Amino acid sequence: MKKLLMLSLITVFGLAGCGSNEETASSGGGSAEDDTLTIGISLPSATHGWMGALIDSAEKQAQALKESDGIEYVMTNAADPNKQANDVDDLIAQDVDVIVMLPIESAALTPVGQKIKDAGIPLVIVDRELENDAATVVVKGDNEGIGVNAGKYFIEQLQGKGKIVEISGPPSSVTEQRGSGFKEAVDGQEGMEIIASQSGDFSTEKSLEVMQNILQANPQIDAVFTQDDGMALGVLQAIKEAGRTDIKFVTGAGGAKEVFEDMKNDGLMKATFLYSPTMVEDAVKIAADIAQGEEPAEPMVVKEATQVTKENVDEYYDPESKF
Repeated sequence: MKKLLMLSLITVFGLAGCGSNEETASSGGGSAEDDTLTIGISLPSATHGWMGALIDSAEKQAQALKESDGIEYVMTNAADPNKQANDVDDLIAQDVDVIVMLPIESAALTPVGQKIKDAGIPLVIVDRELENDAATVVVKGDNEGIGVNAGKYFIEQLQGKGKIVEISGPPSSVTEQRGSGFKEAVDGQEGMEIIASQSGDFSTEKSLEVMQNILQANPQIDAVFTQDDGMALGVLQAIKEAGRTDIKFVTGAGGAKEVFEDMKNDGLMKATFLYSPTMVEDAVKIAADIAQGEEPAEPMVVKEATQVTKENVDEYYDPESKF
């Protein structure tokens, strides 16, 4: 009798255990996690105001999509191309559904883009392009347009004659396109000469240092073309500290609040060309659509390089802006 009772209990507990295992598998923490979509976001570190605002915009947009659509995200930031390459390797290993990447340097991150493509993961590139076709979609500002429009502004303001300094960015498609656009515009003007061109690495501090050296080496400068508003602020500081009065104006790119304020106060900053960090919001939205199975509407999204001067600065100035 005792043996029969023991066998019955073993059978009952055994069946209960089987039922419990089946319930776990079907309700499945595991399968639910497998169905969760994840966006990997690989960005540079915030070395200047524009990048800081872009990182903030990316996180806000990703968080909004998490709350509205349940799409998870993993965000990484890197100070150099090697770290960014390692970050992307980690994202690939995590089997994310799509990657948004702003390459620190175009050439250095091109093989990384190919690795993403070979892994079968869609790639949305922001701002700086790669040197291959690894990207599914590219979201950027009109970099060549920034250079061309700045060149036209220089010709108009200097009446085709002047000694110009160029402060460029680090090696990337952005730097190349802005620089080539500017040179294309001014090359036809025999009276205009670029007497110095150096990289400020999209850094206010580095641009201050670079411009100090350029000022010491060049007793006459008519105007300064900078490829970024953050760099322009460093240039303005260098000019102010040197007490130079020969420089007629400085231009930038981006749309920074401090640059707009200098314009409003009749400072040396006379023009900038919009290149909003909020472009990353478009990139994250596109990535979410791709992760959900939608085909992108177009492979290239280009934001207009609107010229901002004192005449129209109030349309774009936001005293609450973080950039």
